[in-house]
Amino acid sequence: MHIQYVEVGNFRKLQSVRIDFAERTTVFVGANNSGKTSAMVALRRFLIERDNFSINDLTLCHWAKFDAAAAAWESADSQDDGEWASVLPHLDVWLSVPIEQLHYVQKLLPTLDWNGSYIGVRLRYEPKDVEALKAEYLAARTAAAAVMKAAQSAGAIASASTDAEHGAFALWPRSMMDFLSKRLRSTFEVRAYLLDPAKLVDPVGGIASPQLLADGAEPIEGDPFKGLIRIDEISAQRGFGFAPKPSKDGDEERELPTRSGRKLSSQLRAYYAQHLDPFEDPEPKDLEALQALHQAQSEFGKRLATSFASALQELEQIGYPGVTDPKLTLSTNIKPVDGLNHASAVQYEVPTYLAVSGYGHRLPEESNGLGYQNLVSIVFALMSFRDKWMRVGRAAKSVANDEAQIPPLHLVLIEEPEAHLHAQVQQVFITQAYGVLRKHSDLGDAEALRTQLVVSTHSSHLAHEADFASLRYFRRLPVKEAAGSIPISSVVNLSRVFGHEDETARFVKRYLKVTHCDLFFADAAILVEGPAERILLPHFVRTRAEYEYLRRAYITWLEIGGSHAHRLRPLLEQLGIHALIVTDIDAKDADNRAVPPCRNAGLRARNETLKTWIPKEDSLDSLLDKAPAELIAYGSAGCGIRVAYQQPIQATFEPGTTVEALANTFEDALIYENVDAFRDLEGTGLIARFRDALGSYESAAKLAERLANALSKGGKAELAMDLLHTQEIDALTVPAYIDRGLLWLAEQLRRKDDQVDGKMVAILQQDAANDAVPTEQGATA
Repeated sequence: MHIQYVEVGNFRKLQSVRIDFAERTTVFVGANNSGKTSAMVALRRFLIERDNFSINDLTLCHWAKFDAAAAAWESADSQDDGEWASVLPHLDVWLSVPIEQLHYVQKLLPTLDWNGSYIGVRLRYEPKDVEALKAEYLAARTAAAAVMKAAQSAGAIASASTDAEHGAFALWPRSMMDFLSKRLRSTFEVRAYLLDPAKLVDPVGGIASPQLLADGAEPIEGDPFKGLIRIDEISAQRGFGFAPKPSKDGDEERELPTRSGRKLSSQLRAYYAQHLDPFEDPEPKDLEALQALHQAQSEFGKRLATSFASALQELEQIGYPGVTDPKLTLSTNIKPVDGLNHASAVQYEVPTYLAVSGYGHRLPEESNGLGYQNLVSIVFALMSFRDKWMRVGRAAKSVANDEAQIPPLHLVLIEEPEAHLHAQVQQVFITQAYGVLRKHSDLGDAEALRTQLVVSTHSSHLAHEADFASLRYFRRLPVKEAAGSIPISSVVNLSRVFGHEDETARFVKRYLKVTHCDLFFADAAILVEGPAERILLPHFVRTRAEYEYLRRAYITWLEIGGSHAHRLRPLLEQLGIHALIVTDIDAKDADNRAVPPCRNAGLRARNETLKTWIPKEDSLDSLLDKAPAELIAYGSAGCGIRVAYQQPIQATFEPGTTVEALANTFEDALIYENVDAFRDLEGTGLIARFRDALGSYESAAKLAERLANALSKGGKAELAMDLLHTQEIDALTVPAYIDRGLLWLAEQLRRKDDQVDGKMVAILQQDAANDAVPTEQGATA
């Protein structure tokens, strides 16, 4: 048995999404504010902390609907439970259950003739009693109105005046949402309903279509997952690095409450109490330890009596205790767990030279690095989760009668495990965490008891090491053009991006492993042709004022040639991020030989990206004259992808003479835009070969041949590194085709921000007056 997927609706940014769960490990990835945390909190609220919802968990764009429903109550318009159903937060859990485990889910079967399809349960946060909620709300509104009217009549307050920012002064509750800010938990609760697998609908564009509950659907009694799923969680806020506060007398052994609730010593105490404590249901093997403790307690008691004898005798001399007063005695009660209940319960031994001779040192746990503390704490927590589930040691004897069976499914949620961890440790962790959860004689590869691990992360290192098929990408969607709309998210199952395991899919997965890129967390991507562009373009972006907006965004740079960039097309379109592809035109003749570009010679482009993706053209003459709008394609999610390749340059080789120059690569385009700078540039290797070529200029065509010959001898990366060391680099003109591409990308990111800020309507109205930009699908952008 395992969770096939969950569908989240009306919860924070997740208005309607489906999240597929891998059978073992599922990793949530995505840019900041894309909904990963919302998904983890939704799982926590519905599955663990069902009484801990707040009004901020309700999708913001639905607040107006709650207020409108309450306003209708006040105007005596009829309202029923159906008005609430479309905006209530819910989590649909769909289970895949093998026939042999049917007995676990008998109460959850949708029909008596169940055919082995998925079993669905909806957990919905809804009013406990709509009529009672209505009565309580109207009573509160009436009471507030009466107080306001009385105060105004008595002149205690002035007539209500409206403030542009805060509105008119009013007592609580101003509206239904204001009422729920104080009464949500007392008036709402989570209820469970059975779902019909025949009504399942696949998501479209990452947006799910949860089924409507049947009229008169009755909730399930009790917790539908009790005895079925054990759920454990490690949240992002683990509170490392806070040492215990000493008491006022400076006694460091007296540990007072601190901000840290996750110290390893606390975890060890809890683990000991549940699995190891010999005082709980002792066994024969515990008798030796218990006898030793009894002896120690007896001897210590005698020592206490002797030590306090004089003090107690002195106390009697001042009149207490009297003849009828109870006598003071001292008794000891030693428990093994007390040995873990102090600041130095957990220590780290520091490797020391000559430690074998007695020079070893130990430090308390807060003296160790935060990363090491985090790693040890998480791994120990996973071990504890596993042993509680499998009822290791004493835990087996403390099970209630109604929990005799071990739940067949163990769901573990870990939020941002990368905090404080080094990159290498992050990679090791994600590959080992699932193994820790399965390290038990009854687990391993057995399928009767299943474990599913869900991890959310911002770490490219962790995502890089995870299996590609386990990644679930949270994508930020553009704000709809409607009043009150907010940014929402969709979820992409990356295992389905390529449809099947073809050569393209294998290439992309291997490429992402090799490049270790952070594509899954970026606001935009820039794909470049070779090492020179990869070295110089980021420097241009960092140092030029015109690209300042790009420096605000999280840009990922990928070095991938034009013959391979098109293979990333399915992934980029699914991720829904803007992308700029900086590539070379790569002219060839009829014999498929690389040649310098020239017009009217029937030359073609070798570049697969230009031929098969954007602009789907390989005629060199046609490519040279493409308009900017023809170099852009827009995906279904509104993301733009633009290609930038060498186009005609008006170069000046002699004073007062301007000719058309056709570049074939980034390097010769850089030269054509900076002829004078390269003529005087000091350097060896490719710089020297360029300088020699420019020194014997005869014609643009001849110069193109000389430059091509110089480039054929290699040294492109060396050229870029040499330019970084020069003072002239900041005076170089960025090749026009790259400059136009970077400015386009900056504009797309600015528009994306404006969408979130609600400025997009004015921009779209302005664009409507301009010529429509054709898209790849033939629509308009």
